[in-house]
Amino acid sequence: MNAPLRVAAVGTGYFSQFHYNAWARMHDAGLVELVALCNRGREAGETMAARHGIPRVFQDLGQMLDHTQVDLVDVITPPVTHVASVRAALERNCAVICQKPFTPSLVEAEALVEEIESCRGRVYVHENFRFQPWYPKIKSMLDAGAVGQPYQVSFWLRPGDGQGPDAYLQRQPYFQQMPRFLVHETAIHLVDTFRYLFGEMRAVYAQLSRLNPVIAGEDAGLILFEFDHGVRGVFDGNRLVDHVADNPRLTMGELRIEGSAGTLTLDGNANIAFRGHGSQSSVAVPFDWQNNDFGGDCVYLTSLHIVRHLIDGSPAMNSARAYLTNLRIEEAVYHSAEQGCRIDLTDRVSVAALGENGS
Repeated sequence: MNAPLRVAAVGTGYFSQFHYNAWARMHDAGLVELVALCNRGREAGETMAARHGIPRVFQDLGQMLDHTQVDLVDVITPPVTHVASVRAALERNCAVICQKPFTPSLVEAEALVEEIESCRGRVYVHENFRFQPWYPKIKSMLDAGAVGQPYQVSFWLRPGDGQGPDAYLQRQPYFQQMPRFLVHETAIHLVDTFRYLFGEMRAVYAQLSRLNPVIAGEDAGLILFEFDHGVRGVFDGNRLVDHVADNPRLTMGELRIEGSAGTLTLDGNANIAFRGHGSQSSVAVPFDWQNNDFGGDCVYLTSLHIVRHLIDGSPAMNSARAYLTNLRIEEAVYHSAEQGCRIDLTDRVSVAALGENGS
């Protein structure tokens, strides 16, 4: 594809603001032209369009794609709408960026990926945590051997937004009705980030619970991961509890990576520190990042990564096919919690059956 890409977006919910801001910046850089948006509510659509100078507003996705020349569709709507939106774009040979969760279930995701590949479609999941700038910095340090032989990675998810009857209502009220919540909506980010940092996983074990009775799904849990090269991972998530941070949603929690040569930490204000083995003090690790919008500008960085891929053919990290691995791990986590057992991810027959059992 040639720049500028003609982009159309679907949805104007809470998180869409970060997407539209990102597209506006890429428009100013000459990479894209935001030609239309679609939203079920006309008023909300027109308000967003006026804010960003988008020339056309539709209430039906098919009509928008049939009456507008579009190269790339950005789907920024709740998960239950994703399959139909992706199919509509594929039918018109448009590339797609789809918000996560990709689909409501693994079975639907696997079927959709088969459809995508059968028509040579180009679909990418907007999995943005690995693009938060502290994680590429940490990965570069790991690749350079900063911690020596890595032993363990731990992440404590503590956004503190899940207490009381009004939990999540201000930003994303559909969170309260999701039958699967902590892992399907949130921990999946850390599954992807852990894989980005340490490679593939061999096994998982999980315990999940619901602490706030007003929501349908789980909001706390512990997940243990075993990686191919012997590294252990711990995800300790509790959406009701906060942590020390000017903005608890900046990093959503705290990270620690321990190895033979020392320990790397990430705190709630996105400060990275390193303590060498045997040392009694840590040293700050400088790196460049912009405190824009959500998560260190990761929405912009994710979308820019995909745009550059479409324009110049550079590799894309988050194709729909690649994302299936995250979803299979997610399904294994839920199965582990339900059955109280360790799930071997290298057993392809058992893993293949998880989607059918979890559908």
